[in-house]
Amino acid sequence: MTEYVLDEQIGFLLRQVTQRHTTIFATVMGDGLTPMQWAVLAKLRQIGATSQTALGRAVSMDAATVKGTVDRLVARGLAARLRDEADRRKLMVDLTEAGRDMTLRNLGPAMAVSRETMAPLTAAEAKRLFALLGKLT
Repeated sequence: MTEYVLDEQIGFLLRQVTQRHTTIFATVMGDGLTPMQWAVLAKLRQIGATSQTALGRAVSMDAATVKGTVDRLVARGLAARLRDEADRRKLMVDLTEAGRDMTLRNLGPAMAVSRETMAPLTAAEAKRLFALLGKLT
């Protein structure tokens, strides 16, 4: 029988890396943003107004999670739900001016989070890790 060693399992290692990254994120990022809120803000800055469903797909969140995240951003005045001009039945999500300002203000810290997370790796190792993780998604 093959022995199962937890420390040698990919899920366990990925969870440890995620915990490390989340700790770095909480230390470096400002404005009380969570990683999921940041993902939504950054993606909206990148793609502009979009449906909540498309936004969820773009940030790899299920419908309930993206709805809750958008609800919290709307409550903070960082995002707004708007009617689609082409189809008035459809709701779109977009950044507010405050959301755009906060996103711009946090671009530098967000890059620092990524640099710190990847700091133990050489540039070549980091590039290879991205390529390998991309194959798993």
